[in-house]
Amino acid sequence: MSFLRKIFRGSDPAPAATVPSATDEQPAPLQPGSDDAAGDPAESTDDAHAPEGSAESPESAGAAEAGPAWWEEAAPTEPAQVPPTTRLEPSPVAGTAPLAPDQGWNGDRAATAPPDAIEDEGTRSLTPADTPALAALRSRQGLAAAAQRDIGRVRSVNQDSVFALTTTLPRESSDVTLGLFIVADGMGGHAGGEIASRLAISTVARYVLAELVLPALADNVTEALQPLIIAAVQEANRVIWEHAQATGSDMGTTCTVVLLLGQALYIGHVGDTRAYLVTPGGLRQLTSDHSTVGRLIQVGQLDPAEAREHPLRSQLYRTVGQHPEVLVDFIYQPIGNATHLLLCSDGLWSTLDEAILLDVLEHTIWPHDACRELVARANLAGGEDNIAAIVVTLPMQ
Repeated sequence: MSFLRKIFRGSDPAPAATVPSATDEQPAPLQPGSDDAAGDPAESTDDAHAPEGSAESPESAGAAEAGPAWWEEAAPTEPAQVPPTTRLEPSPVAGTAPLAPDQGWNGDRAATAPPDAIEDEGTRSLTPADTPALAALRSRQGLAAAAQRDIGRVRSVNQDSVFALTTTLPRESSDVTLGLFIVADGMGGHAGGEIASRLAISTVARYVLAELVLPALADNVTEALQPLIIAAVQEANRVIWEHAQATGSDMGTTCTVVLLLGQALYIGHVGDTRAYLVTPGGLRQLTSDHSTVGRLIQVGQLDPAEAREHPLRSQLYRTVGQHPEVLVDFIYQPIGNATHLLLCSDGLWSTLDEAILLDVLEHTIWPHDACRELVARANLAGGEDNIAAIVVTLPMQ
């Protein structure tokens, strides 16, 4: 697909701005006890980046080949001004002689090295992007993820499985962010439910890595993302079905997989594990439950608030591994101004109200801490089922 090639190839990088080398002008060495020993303030700049464009669906990506795609960054305009910083020199230690000019810090010795020595070592010229900036100016929420599962307070076996991976794929002009997150809940009461959930996790992860990540590293991506995600879950269904037939088991599992690529989410879903997105408007459920209760809610015959107490709340009509074929839901979701992604099993969402889920996600800085608090709250509320949660903080625009 052409839009995938544009993701991983990008555009040709703009020529870097030329900056005078540190060896063009050498300051006179400072004498011990001089008033200038603390150094003069030096101005530094950092590139200001224009915001990325809006997201577009995979179906319309082909029509946008002529113009810049939504994942492409606009070229920087003017460098942002940063408050001046002060360079600190080492102070002499009591009872020791001051350092000679050629015995200072490594940075001082590099600054006084002759130009030909620097060229011999292959040191590149600095660009405006290399100048330091205050950390406070860059302290924004970025991509981070954590996963946790817990046996709960009633079950003797943990049939939930989780997988979380974040990485960066290189391309010519810049890098593209990739995340792969999977939650699987083995069928409660069925022999081998814990095996089914692990098989689902391992099969989907291997398939996506083999068919997307490795080809992307070789700049050889040809498959569209929607059929790739669907095929990964269907491959897990085949593996579990064949294993169940060989062992005489009726094992099965739910499976929700989310692929984060650039500024969009690609979701494959079977069962009643859920994916939520935190937006300025609140907590939004992205997936639909393939259960009797979920179907009643979809057709308007049951209020969502009554689902937790309904006697058919655990009855699923679509699972992975219990039939030779499976229909997989696919959801394409641009990130937009969303701040968090939550994947969880019914041991979490059926125990805690959505208001509690939202409160924990919005008031916990780190995904690891959010996972721990969600699991702890579910256990305090009874812990009647296995609990699984994956929390992802999304980069703020």
